[in-house]
Amino acid sequence: MEGHIRDLPAGLRGDYASARADFTLPQRWDAYAPAEHATWRRLFARQSALLPTHAATAFRAGLDRLGFDQGIPHFDTVSETLREATGWTLVAVPGLIPEAAFFDHLAHRHFPVTRWIRRPEELDYIVEPDIFHDAFGHVPLLTQPDFADVLEAYGRLGAEAERIGARRPLARFYWHMVEFGLIREHGALRAYGAGILSSTAETRHATEGKAPRRLRFDAWRVLRSEYEIDTLQPTYFVIKDYAELFAAMRGLPDLLARARDAAPIAPGAADPSDQSI
Repeated sequence: MEGHIRDLPAGLRGDYASARADFTLPQRWDAYAPAEHATWRRLFARQSALLPTHAATAFRAGLDRLGFDQGIPHFDTVSETLREATGWTLVAVPGLIPEAAFFDHLAHRHFPVTRWIRRPEELDYIVEPDIFHDAFGHVPLLTQPDFADVLEAYGRLGAEAERIGARRPLARFYWHMVEFGLIREHGALRAYGAGILSSTAETRHATEGKAPRRLRFDAWRVLRSEYEIDTLQPTYFVIKDYAELFAAMRGLPDLLARARDAAPIAPGAADPSDQSI
C-alpha cells in the first residue's frame, strides 16, 4: 500500500497508517467528541436552510431518509438505509485515497467517506474533503436509483481510463457532474452536486444570479473542460434528469480516448458547441 500512498498529495491529515490495503478503516463513531458533533450540527443547520430553494428534490428526499440532523452519522446505520434503497454501503477512509482504490470501491457500490470532520475555523473552506462534504454532500443522492447507477458505472470505467491513459478526462466528468452538477426542475435551477451543497458560498453562486456560465449537459464538452479546485466554479453543467446522466455513461468509453487527445477547454472558457441555460 505504501506505493499507492505516494500517489497522494503530501501532508494529508488522515490516519493512513491504520488503513487496510483497500484504504478502509473502522469509523470509530464512539470516538467522536461532543465538539465534533456540534460542528456537524452547525454545518447541517446552515446548509439545510438553503436546501428548500437551492437543492434538487431527490437530494432533499434522500436527506430526509438519513437522519443526519442529530450529529455525525453512524455509517452502519446509514448503510442499512442505502442497501434497501439502491444496494450501496458506506466505508470509512482516512481521507483522499488513490484513484484505483476509489474506482474499485464505486464499482462494488461502496462509497468511501472520510472519517474525520473539519475544525471550527474551517467551516467556510477546507482543502481536503471531510466527513461533512462526503456524507452530507454525496450520500443523499445514493438513495436515487439512476444516480446510484451512474456512480457504479463511473467506478467500472476507472480501469479502462487507466489502461488508455485517460484518467484526466474521467476526473473532469466526476468533478463537473458529481461534485458540481445542476439539474433543471420545473423551470428552476437546482443543485445536486456535493461540492455545491456542502458549501454555502458555492450553493448561492451556482444557482443565483447570472455570474457563472451554466451550460446544457454535453458529455463531450464535460470531458474536455478543465476546472480549478480552490475557487468558486466559473462553469456548471445542467442535466434534465438523472436518467439522462446514466444514459450518457454508455457512450463515455468511446469518448474517453478522443477526450484524452483533444485540447482541453480552460476553466470558464467558451466553446462553439456551448448551449447556455
